[in-house]
Formats: sequence, C-alpha cells, structure tokens
Amino acid sequence: MAVTHADLEPNSGTTVLRSKIGTLLMVLLTILLGLFCFILCLIAEVKRSKVTWMNIGENEKGGSSECVYNGSGKMPLLCATCAFVALAIVKIVEHTCLLIAVSKSSPVLLNLDPDSASVKSLTFQAGFFYTTAWICFAVAEILLLLGVLVESGHLKNWSMPRKSCLIIREGIFSSAGVFAVITVFLASGLCLTTLHAQRISQDLENVQRDSSVIHVSNPTWLQQQHIATVTKENLATTRGTL
Repeated sequence: MAVTHADLEPNSGTTVLRSKIGTLLMVLLTILLGLFCFILCLIAEVKRSKVTWMNIGENEKGGSSECVYNGSGKMPLLCATCAFVALAIVKIVEHTCLLIAVSKSSPVLLNLDPDSASVKSLTFQAGFFYTTAWICFAVAEILLLLGVLVESGHLKNWSMPRKSCLIIREGIFSSAGVFAVITVFLASGLCLTTLHAQRISQDLENVQRDSSVIHVSNPTWLQQQHIATVTKENLATTRGTL
C-alpha cells in the first residue's frame, strides 16, 4: 500500500478538536472572570464610602460644615482593584485567543473572495466584537480606576472631620460591572468567531487537499488503464496473427 503525503501530515481532526477545546476553555474562563468582576463591582457599590455632614461654629454670620467618612474605604478599594485586574485578565485571554487563531489559520483564507456573503459576515462579526469590546473595556476600566483613586484617598484618619470629602457617586461601580459583563460576552463572541474562521479554513484546506489528490491520482490511473488496454489489444493481435 502506497504512503501518500497526506498520510505523513498530522491528524487534522485532532488538531481541530484541540483548537475547539482550547477556545471553549478560554471562553469559559472569560465568563467566570466576568461574573467574578461583576460580583466585586456590586460589593464595591454596596460598601462604597459615604459621608455625613455636620454644622459647626454657628454664629450670627452663619456656620461652617464639616464632613466625616463612614469608613476607611478598604473594602470597596479592594473589590475595585480585584475587578480591575480580573477585567484586564479577560482582555489578555481575548488577545491570546486571537494570536492562537492567527498562528493556526490556513493561508487558504487569504484566497477567499472578499465580496462573498460569508466572508463579509465573518469580517463584520469580528470587527464588531473587537471594536465594541475595546470600548466597553475602556469605559469599565476608567470607572474602576476612578473608584480606586477616590477610595484610596481616605485610608488614614478617615474618622476625622474634614472641610471637603470626595466620594464616588451612586451607580459608578454598578455601571463598571455592567460594562465589564458586556466586555466579557463580546470577548467570548470574538473567540467563537475565530473558532468559526478556523473551521472554515480547515474545511477549505481539506477540500483543496482532496481536489489535489483527485487531480494527481486520476491521470495516473487512466494512464495505467490505457497501457493495460493497449497491451491486451497487442496480445490479441499477436495471437490472431499466429
């Protein structure tokens, strides 16, 4: 039995299966990190620092006001910091998925017709997921960073009255959590889109490989059949002459 070039190549089915499993694991990791980030944002929203204003030194000309924090802000600061790091890890996982997809993509994708409906749809999906994921990621990280900066400003002497107190407005941490969840689902969609592109490239590569095998093997088979037919005719002619 002859050994062909396709027999010497690595098993494409195993490669595709490993790629699918790796992508699905990355998607699962991003979803878990997103839920973790959202929970941390909700905790930070509930535990965020609040202030109490007090009127002091009342006289004929009026009085002055001072504010006092209700806590040191360590809990919301810790939650916001962990959420910030978790969301950054989500973005790293997303780009890792993209790098793996690009490194394993087949050159066959470069020969596709850019005007075809499937290519346009795939390109639009990838561009939409990538752009909107970056926008939501930037908004969430800015809100979390703002919360970290504000909550870290009164870690010491938080119980002392002050002339001014800086606090995070209600809903900032919750908004950051919502944008973080949106970022996670967009990143997951981008990873699944890259997996779909890998499957398309693998299918096209298999089709081209099968076509090349048919074009290469059939002429040889026809030539052998022609030689066998000619040989039989020559033998029959020789026997008839004898």
